[in-house]
Amino acid sequence: MRDTGKLRSRCLSLALLSIAVSVGLGNTGKANASLPTSQIELMPVPEPQLPPLGDLSKYLPPEELYREEWGTRLVIRLGDRRVYLYKNNQLTASYPIAIGKDGWETPTGEYEVMEMIRDPAWEHPWTGEIVPPGPDNPLGARWIGFWTDGTNYIGFHGTPNENSVGNAASHGCIRMYNKDILMLFAQVDVGTPVKVEP
Repeated sequence: MRDTGKLRSRCLSLALLSIAVSVGLGNTGKANASLPTSQIELMPVPEPQLPPLGDLSKYLPPEELYREEWGTRLVIRLGDRRVYLYKNNQLTASYPIAIGKDGWETPTGEYEVMEMIRDPAWEHPWTGEIVPPGPDNPLGARWIGFWTDGTNYIGFHGTPNENSVGNAASHGCIRMYNKDILMLFAQVDVGTPVKVEP
């Protein structure tokens, strides 16, 4: 007894093969046996049209976008409550920070270090009182400014209130432990890029 499934499959294969051969032969239905295979023309296959890649930030993590950028840069991640120090595109340090509280949020964006002051004096913004450098100075031992609107300034600084680090507690500035601001101060210069991310 013959297997009808195999027979049907063979018949279907032969039928498809004969259709393919006759379509490839043109109107005559006969193959030219004398034509060498090197002279057979193949139909061109069109190149696929691909959309442009577009904005790389949609596809690559932020660190990948700086692959060509060398030197030192700072990235503040407000949600992490940390500042990250990169040198030659390698993460070399990370420090906990306090950020701006409600109504005094630290502005996001791209900036650069514009001033660096050792043992800064602090001027009270409402009374004008000057607090000299020392243990009671709200700026601690170092100031690294990166933003101003012409009147107000925002930057990294130490603090006598180290319990505030890790919280949204400042008027927009980046508060750091005094030991950390000393280390950061030694590793950046005026012009160092500062990126503030949510």
